[in-house]
Amino acid sequence: MLTFALAVFLLIITPGPGVLSLAGVGAAYGWRQGFRYLFGLFLGTNLVCFAVISGLATAVLANSTIRTMLLIISVGYLVYLSLSIALAGSKIAFIHITKPGVISGLTLQLINPKVYAVNTALFSGFAFYPESLIIETGIKLIIANFIWLLLHCLWLFVGLKINRLELSVRTQRLINLSMALCLLAVVSLSVWSMFS
Repeated sequence: MLTFALAVFLLIITPGPGVLSLAGVGAAYGWRQGFRYLFGLFLGTNLVCFAVISGLATAVLANSTIRTMLLIISVGYLVYLSLSIALAGSKIAFIHITKPGVISGLTLQLINPKVYAVNTALFSGFAFYPESLIIETGIKLIIANFIWLLLHCLWLFVGLKINRLELSVRTQRLINLSMALCLLAVVSLSVWSMFS
């Protein structure tokens, strides 16, 4: 169970579209809008989680045409986001979204390849209660959601605080480039996983 919790922590703490956009929403719009967006991300993550657990995601993604279309949509969106960040200049961009809310967060998670990869890794591995798959899955859901909420609240807090710092133009550009490279790494891993 501790190995599972550590895996959840490590898989969620790494920057992906969800946490980067959440930090951006916090920086641009504050706590209230940030929590609305966080709720949408949470709903989307859990919908994907249940799709993975039930096998629905596997059934849908078994169709190569659907899988390719989803890959193209998500890769295109993630490349767009990473370019937006990289080209933001000297203003820390995170990911700026117009009027972010529950629907924006939900939609992002449904096309976010990292969410599918993380949930598949977590719920198909790390067996720790062989007596009952249902109990094990329930415990995994509780642990994963608890850690997910803590880490996403931390990213929201970081977004709120980092935009209040008076960072040099060079530092802000480096932060933008680093975040853009992280998103491009997510894109690369998504494409690589589809073809390996």
